Amino acid sequence: MHLPDYDSPSFLKNYLDSRGMAMQKKFGQNFLVNPRARAKIAEGTAVSEGMKVWEIGPGLGALTAELLKQGAILTVFEIDRGFILLLEEIFSDEIQKGRLKIVAGDVLKTWKEEYRLSGPPDRLCGNLPYNIAAKIIADTVCETVRFERCVFTVQKEVARRMAAKCGSADYSSFSVLCSWAYDIQPLMDLAGGSFWPRPNVDSQAVVFTKKADFPACKSPAEFLKLQRNLFSSRRKTVKNNLTALYGSAETAQAVLSTAGIDPKSRAEDLPIEKICLLADASCKIMQKSAVRNGGNI
Repeated sequence: MHLPDYDSPSFLKNYLDSRGMAMQKKFGQNFLVNPRARAKIAEGTAVSEGMKVWEIGPGLGALTAELLKQGAILTVFEIDRGFILLLEEIFSDEIQKGRLKIVAGDVLKTWKEEYRLSGPPDRLCGNLPYNIAAKIIADTVCETVRFERCVFTVQKEVARRMAAKCGSADYSSFSVLCSWAYDIQPLMDLAGGSFWPRPNVDSQAVVFTKKADFPACKSPAEFLKLQRNLFSSRRKTVKNNLTALYGSAETAQAVLSTAGIDPKSRAEDLPIEKICLLADASCKIMQKSAVRNGGNI
C-alpha cells in the first residue's frame, strides 16, 4: 500500500487538488487526521485476523488502512466516485488479494444486496453524518438485521440521542431503536481539530454491541410500528397517539390497560421495557379483535 499522509491536512488538500478533486459538503466529508484517534477506533472495533468488516464512507482510506493492518477482510461503501478511483489506486494490492471490496453508491441503497450476497459482517464501522447514522441504524434494525459490534463516529449531539434514556430531552424514536437492539458505550470524544476540514461541532466515537435480550417482545414489527407512532406527536399522551393508530379510543384503552400503562403518560416517559409491554398487549388485543370479527381486523 502506498498510503497518503493521513495526518496532514495540507498534504491531503494538495493530494486532492492535484487530482482536480475537493471535499463535498453534501456527503458530510471530513477526514480524521488524528492518528491516535484512528488507532483507538480501530482497536475499539476489536478486529482479529480474517474477520469480515464493513466500513461506511472510507474517504481516502485512513481507517481502512488501520483495519487492514489488523487482518480484516474489508467491504467499504463509498458514494463519491472520485474517492472510489483513489481507493482503487491506493489499495490496488489489497483489492487484487481479495482483502478489500469497494461497493459504489449510497449505502442506504446498496447494503441490503451486499448483505444478501455475502451475509452479515463481523463488524460495522464508519464516520457518519447525522442523516446517514440515523437512517442506516433505523434501516438495519427495522429489517431485524443486527451486527455483533459496531463503532460509529458521529456528532456528539447524535451520540447523546443514540444513548438517551427515557425522561430526557434527547429521548426519541431513534434512541429507542438504538437501545432496543444494542448496548451503547462511548469510546472517545473527538474535538473538531481531529478532523479536516474542521467541523464546527465535537464528535464522539461510540461502540454498539448486540443486545442479548432482543427483541424482548413477541412481534418486532408491532414494536416498530408502535414506537414510531408513540413519538409521532411528542406532546400528545400515549392514549391519544394510540387512538390515532387504531382509530378507536376503546382499543387504545384496552391495550394500555393490558400493558398496565398510564393513559396520560407520554412517549418520552416510557422506557423500552414498557414499549415492549405495549407491543405485546397490542398483539393480544388485535388478535382478540380479529377473532370477534371472523379473522378481519
